[in-house]
Amino acid sequence: MPRRKFRLLTAMLLALALVVAACGNDDDAPAAQVAEEIAPEATSTQAAPPPTEEAAPEPAPTEAPPAPTPTQAAPPPTEEAAPEPAPTEAPPERPQRIVSLSPTATEILFAIGAGERVVAVDQFSYYPPEAPVTDLSGWDPNVEAVLSYEPDMVVIANDANDLMAGLDAVGVEVHLNSAPVDFEGGYASIAELGIAVGRVDEAAALVADMRAEIDAALSSAPDVPVRVYHELDNTYFSVSSNSFIGAVYAAMGSINIADEADTDGYGYPQLTEEYIVEADPELIVITDLVGYTAEDVAARPGWGEVVAVRNGNIVVVNSDIASRWGPRLPQFIEAVAEALQSVAAPVS
Repeated sequence: MPRRKFRLLTAMLLALALVVAACGNDDDAPAAQVAEEIAPEATSTQAAPPPTEEAAPEPAPTEAPPAPTPTQAAPPPTEEAAPEPAPTEAPPERPQRIVSLSPTATEILFAIGAGERVVAVDQFSYYPPEAPVTDLSGWDPNVEAVLSYEPDMVVIANDANDLMAGLDAVGVEVHLNSAPVDFEGGYASIAELGIAVGRVDEAAALVADMRAEIDAALSSAPDVPVRVYHELDNTYFSVSSNSFIGAVYAAMGSINIADEADTDGYGYPQLTEEYIVEADPELIVITDLVGYTAEDVAARPGWGEVVAVRNGNIVVVNSDIASRWGPRLPQFIEAVAEALQSVAAPVS
């Protein structure tokens, strides 16, 4: 081949090689750029793990709330709070200064262990002997006189002279212990007084003992009904079956001659001599407080033909136990049951 053609061919081959080289460089550029764009993402993606590893400790706080420790510490306050219900039931040491204007309530207070907190009682509350008797009156009470003993509770049998309003006005608690009309009412009044002074268990024990003693006394009464006249004073006031005392006779199956005269159901009717003689009671019961004797009753004009007088069945009972529905009531029932047993003549 001529040298000139050879040179031309060589030049063409060189030019072609340059073109090919240039094309190869242009294709590589985009690839490099893509690699650089991806690399940062990859770099940041790889860099992220460290924070993730540092965040991992976060569960530690989650485990730290083994704050169950404070939760477990809470029980103590709960256990200490438990005693709170006690005050709701009648604080054992409340009230501290009691004034009793009811002889029956006075006996009950001492019987249930609250006597040491009784600072004053009325003039007729002379039982038990340790009761602090004063000249206070339960029938004609004076607010200022009662307040002079600085009571935080006053127990009364009736609201005379608006005593309750006067005591309430100065913030003194008043407990009304009125006379019941039957045994269950008497037991309830004892329980209520026990609650008021914080001697619930003691009151319940007293009621249980009284129930047992009264049931025993009632069981000793005769099966034959006996006509009975219970005299309260020489003006012939008596008790019907609508009263607490009358409930005693009714429980023993007696025939109370005052029942027919108690038309309004008051419980304490006033009879007349004519009515009593005509009713012809087989047992007459008087108290030792009336100021006269069984002999005096028997000597009354026109009473000589009354069966009770003729057979000598006039019984004198202790005034206190015959008129109070407290701890000594069983003694009254026993005395009456014994008297009924002594009645010779049955109802004709």
